[in-house]
Amino acid sequence: MAKLSIVIVGWNSKAYLLPCLGSLFRFVPSRTFEVIYVDNASQDGSGQAVRERYPMVRIVENAENLGFAKAVNMGLRLARGEYVALLNPDTLALEGSFYVLTRCLDEN
Repeated sequence: MAKLSIVIVGWNSKAYLLPCLGSLFRFVPSRTFEVIYVDNASQDGSGQAVRERYPMVRIVENAENLGFAKAVNMGLRLARGEYVALLNPDTLALEGSFYVLTRCLDEN
């Protein structure tokens, strides 16, 4: 089981989403987390770009924009981690940041 599930909801956010995912897979040990991307009917090829560059990401592609809350709930239902982090697609992970986050949660 993953320690951390990261749920990202996006709509036409490919320009931000790809750097976000790149930072996650660069700075978060891959065996400790999973990423779930919920796409709200993007027209910019976000889902296809994620599929091509990050095949390990679980993708939900909605036929219409369901809004943030519904999309987050879809991602949460799929999450298998002990903890869940909700990220916007314009988030960039910093080295060690998710280690500190999960350690703090473990300790408290």
